[in-house]
Amino acid sequence: MPRIGVVTFPGSLDDRDAQRAVRLAGAEPVALWHADHDLDGVDAIVLPGGFSYGDYLRCGAIAAHAAIMTEVIAAANAGMPVLGICNGFQVLVEAHLLPGGLVRNDHGSFVCRDQRLRVESTSTAWTTGFTVGAEITIPLKNGEGGYIADAETIARLEGDGRVVFRYLEVNPNGSMNDIGGIANERGNVVGLMPHPEHAVEAGFGPDTAAAMRSGVDGLTFFTSAVQGLLARV
Repeated sequence: MPRIGVVTFPGSLDDRDAQRAVRLAGAEPVALWHADHDLDGVDAIVLPGGFSYGDYLRCGAIAAHAAIMTEVIAAANAGMPVLGICNGFQVLVEAHLLPGGLVRNDHGSFVCRDQRLRVESTSTAWTTGFTVGAEITIPLKNGEGGYIADAETIARLEGDGRVVFRYLEVNPNGSMNDIGGIANERGNVVGLMPHPEHAVEAGFGPDTAAAMRSGVDGLTFFTSAVQGLLARV
């Protein structure tokens, strides 16, 4: 059984939710602590949402220099699948594992809603279970979720197929090109602002046409990673 680590920073909110998503996907969740220099032999890593270190300085800026990030960065550079969700995406950017930055929402307010996304890439470790062009709905909750980058970086992301998700119907935070999530060149590191771990179990996800709270589109993120890890065995 694959083992997927979920890092807890001071101020993390969704670490236990991410652990549950990992378990529902068929892997063993492993709790990792920000102050350790040990990944405990995991096969993949999730950096969860929340407000690490109180979002002081910039969101994710302090967490990017936490002790465990030395190991996370090395593992990511060696090809280990790493998923950054919301604050975890901010950490990945601050750690320079992903390009660009996340800034205050253009409307100046915290937003919490079920967000429609279009899947733009299925060539990452976390999206192989989707089909390109699929439209999914997962919760989003952030105050600093606006993705920005210089024109050259945006062009490179678009040209290389590294925009993984794009906002549909409404851009909730002013992200450039409606970008909701991106990947590194290798495709093993993915960051996005919406929260797939909150759409993994019927009865607790977004509303769908079938029933209230029945959306489970987020589970495919985790099953994609698990299937990829099993294929390596």
